[in-house]
Amino acid sequence: MTLHDLSARHCSPLRGVEHRLDDARIAELLAQLPGWALVDGQLSKTFQFTDYAQTLTFANGIAWVAERENHHPEMVIGFNRCRVAYSTHDVRGLSLNDFISAAKIEALRSL
Repeated sequence: MTLHDLSARHCSPLRGVEHRLDDARIAELLAQLPGWALVDGQLSKTFQFTDYAQTLTFANGIAWVAERENHHPEMVIGFNRCRVAYSTHDVRGLSLNDFISAAKIEALRSL
């Protein structure tokens, strides 16, 4: 599955550990997301910007995507950076929704 394939999909409600991805699938999907990494069990990336206005514009775009997909990241916003982290609490780990959402964020960044 490519970055484009991931970003074209939509999140679906997932509950239960049977939807948690195994290490091999995580590694396969992570390879499609440039700059993303596993940090403390979350799929995470820090995006850099030139100023606060650009950072907030990007963060608002993430919020729009999160609402549309009903899958919300943890975000930490600074003057010129935004750290985004995904995990799926209802599966107690990473799910396909985390990777779909991250791919959508990558597409948003390239606009």
